Amino acid sequence: MSAVEAKLAELGLTLPEVVPPLAAYQPAVRSGSYVYTAGQLPMVDGKLPVTGKVGAEVTAEEAKDLARTCALNALAAVKSVAGDLDRVARVVKVTGFVASAADFTGQPGVLNGASELLGVVFGDKGVHARSAVGVAVLPLDAPVEVEIQVELAP
Repeated sequence: MSAVEAKLAELGLTLPEVVPPLAAYQPAVRSGSYVYTAGQLPMVDGKLPVTGKVGAEVTAEEAKDLARTCALNALAAVKSVAGDLDRVARVVKVTGFVASAADFTGQPGVLNGASELLGVVFGDKGVHARSAVGVAVLPLDAPVEVEIQVELAP
């Protein structure tokens, strides 16, 4: 077990299986020393635990938890091409999309679910740049979608 997966276990979390693509793309690709993930939905055992817009059918706190699930799915995708999460030298960028009710403006707080998990798991290597974007709708009516970019150590 990698040190990263051991840290996840300390948090009571396990790395899930890679979520299969919903269309014509790969869950993650490597280019040089970087791994880029596709947008990861908060799938658990092949399904979304909740659907709808944040600020309407889904609370901000629920969405924050879902963003953490998205980050776990992204880490599984990274591992699928890197082989070992201990090879991550730095989390470079997190981009998150929040399916938002018209008056919802708390996208940054929702994405903290992903960012905080990456910070706890990777420490200083988990500090990253981030974008939090409100959108009208996401695939399968998911409330949140997260993609990450990481740099691998040689």
